[in-house]
Amino acid sequence: MNIQFDPDFIKRLKKLDIRIRKSFKEALVIFTKDPYTPELNNHPLKKEWAGYRSIDVTSDNRAIYKEIKEDEEITAYFVAIGRHEELYK
Repeated sequence: MNIQFDPDFIKRLKKLDIRIRKSFKEALVIFTKDPYTPELNNHPLKKEWAGYRSIDVTSDNRAIYKEIKEDEEITAYFVAIGRHEELYK
């Protein structure tokens, strides 16, 4: 699985606390090995985020991405990161 980041995702990530950025990097390493490991709590989203998926970065922070299929290749396109209450208002 390829991984890409929306420019707004990168901007938001850079503004987050260093501990959250470190946790995201660790979650990304796990994600590249097995995106559906129970440790990440990878799940599909509903309502305004329908068609997207979420993974746990910390107990309260999530990263949201969309799976994009191109030919036989799947790309995880990360679009949002933040605290649960910020993302799912």
